[in-house]
Amino acid sequence: MADHSFDVVSKVDLQEVRNAFSQADKEIVTRYDLKRVDASIALEGEKIVAESADEFTLGQALDVLKSKLVKRGVHLKSLRPDPVEPAARGRVRQSIAFQQGIPTETAKKLVAEIKQRKLRVQASIQGDSVRISAKSKDELQTAIAALRALEVDVPLTFTNYR
Repeated sequence: MADHSFDVVSKVDLQEVRNAFSQADKEIVTRYDLKRVDASIALEGEKIVAESADEFTLGQALDVLKSKLVKRGVHLKSLRPDPVEPAARGRVRQSIAFQQGIPTETAKKLVAEIKQRKLRVQASIQGDSVRISAKSKDELQTAIAALRALEVDVPLTFTNYR
């Protein structure tokens, strides 16, 4: 029986996203180069929608948002941008969603990596997280180090360490 365990999750703190959004919105409204082209960002539920006159200024507005997200501790790997699409009056729009939870394919990759390294831990997929359990905390630390070394498409957070 495993005595110790932890969960591997990928969560975005939506309050930090709202804080970063409000900071970025204030900067975009006051920046001269973005004010002239009427660039704007809007928070719609758990999505951010950016709109501008062209793709270049849209990219500048999103760069402002990304810098504020990084300062607030939101990992940029959790962003899921949609393609740039045309909007009304010759403008362009792009919406960005946030990845909540680990996708099934990524979870399977994490479990396979744990098994491939032949660590003495058990890994199981539980919904949108992965639970790792072992008899010793040293084995769990080794598993955490192995998972941190992996290149995955979502930011990994290790919680419920007991």
